[in-house]
Amino acid sequence: MTQTFLPSTMQDDYQLTILPLFRPGRQVHADSTVTTFTGDGYTVATFAEVAESADRLAAALTSLGVRQGDRVGTFLWNNQTHLEAYLAIPCMGAVLHTLNIRLFPEQLAYVINHAADRVIIVDASIAPLLARVRDQLTTVEHIIVKGTGDTSGLGEGLLDYDDLLAAAPSGFEYPEVDERSGMAMCYTSGTTGNPKGVMYSHRSTYLHSLMVTSTANVALAETDKMLVIVPMFHANAWGVPYAAWMIGADLVFPQQFLQAAPLSRVIADTRPTLTGAVPTVLNDLLQNAPDTDMSSFRLVMCGGSAVPRGLIDGYRERFGVPIVQGWGMTETSPVGAIGHPPKDMGGQSETDWRVKTGRIMPGVELRITDDTGAEVPWDGESLGEIEVRGSWITGRYYEVDDPEKFHDGWLRTGDVASVMPNGYVMISDRAKDVIKSGGEWVSSVDLENTLMGHPAVMEAAVIGVPDPRWDERPMACVVLKPGSEVTADELRAWLSERTAQFWLPERWTFITEVPKTSVGKFDKKVLRARHHAGDLDVEIVA
Repeated sequence: MTQTFLPSTMQDDYQLTILPLFRPGRQVHADSTVTTFTGDGYTVATFAEVAESADRLAAALTSLGVRQGDRVGTFLWNNQTHLEAYLAIPCMGAVLHTLNIRLFPEQLAYVINHAADRVIIVDASIAPLLARVRDQLTTVEHIIVKGTGDTSGLGEGLLDYDDLLAAAPSGFEYPEVDERSGMAMCYTSGTTGNPKGVMYSHRSTYLHSLMVTSTANVALAETDKMLVIVPMFHANAWGVPYAAWMIGADLVFPQQFLQAAPLSRVIADTRPTLTGAVPTVLNDLLQNAPDTDMSSFRLVMCGGSAVPRGLIDGYRERFGVPIVQGWGMTETSPVGAIGHPPKDMGGQSETDWRVKTGRIMPGVELRITDDTGAEVPWDGESLGEIEVRGSWITGRYYEVDDPEKFHDGWLRTGDVASVMPNGYVMISDRAKDVIKSGGEWVSSVDLENTLMGHPAVMEAAVIGVPDPRWDERPMACVVLKPGSEVTADELRAWLSERTAQFWLPERWTFITEVPKTSVGKFDKKVLRARHHAGDLDVEIVA
């Protein structure tokens, strides 16, 4: 029997694309501002002025032969130029490909060729990074340069961004495109093998932007001023630029000036109310610019890796600012969960809830599965791999088959976690980083967070290493704060009062820094390789 349904009376064919997101920003919020820090001062433009530049960029790209579906790469800092590309490229029907400036040369060449970028817009200050792979690029027809710098390695025929826009007509007529068509690409950080591409649709980005403005997320509003620290090449800067544009929130871009001193200046000068960053950046600000006046902030979002309790407590005690933890990945656009404390905290402190990974966002479904693929209960104890699905979750990689990553319509995240009955997720480890000692799970994330609560510890990474008796045991890799001294014995004794006894590491090593991936996450495979090669000075403490 044919299944029927009662049709709605709604305009269900209305296309959720970047264009209806673009329009209110340029018209309704024309006077909202975009501020870019230049290192010694600021440039300021209104949304109306940015929209005009976006129109001219779309016209210029069209004159270069860019058509619907063509990929345009951006090799840019967080600034107004990058925002213009964010708006113009998808609205004209092309695909914005944000290039990670921190990729190794061979990875950079791979993603440009794999995406088949026809045009690249590059900031002249980082042109030498692109020049290293110029002769390997097989699809790039035009390189557009913004600003001044050494562009000699990029070859001949370069186009100047400002000259192109000055010569282009205003009033570009944007086409109507299908909401299911691709609008932006971002590649994974490529910690193992080649990076994999995720093609975001207009629809997924529109819905994700709405979610960022919801109270379930950070409630981004017109009254906010957002400091965009998260790189714009990383999952659309966590969706913030599009969300801010559609709602009319002022934007502040720090470009490459992400060290504690310039960030402190930008905060003092521009008085933002919101920001988001990885723990490394926020910790640098806390340790090296503790006198920063952050009284303008109502909230700081932190993600990319587990947020240590000490960082949360430090921001509350030193700056009077709450940190909310977010979870996601390139494949989830990225925000999938966020860690606001619930209305009933069940006798736990606010920090106890903020260190949890967070509650899954409306619009995203989550389950956890065991090694057989069977679901495990939401009891706060049972561990399994997080799998998600939803309207801004990818269902495949761009022109790469990876059946192991997708399970019956669900994305396998690689994160091992438990889920409480009220939907709060607590990640214990990455699947590739899990430590199983004597048949028992050891959470490297919990150990790291606890260790980073010690007043002498700047960073701590915990890896599993072979053990003849227990098969595997945790080893602590510790970075001390400048001027601080503490022994492995003292750290183990301190840790013993705060964690399960069988979790306590016997092996300790002090290092100058924890290696990071291109998006600022701990790169534990490097530490495991260094341990295997005997490059770490390991102390045994029992």
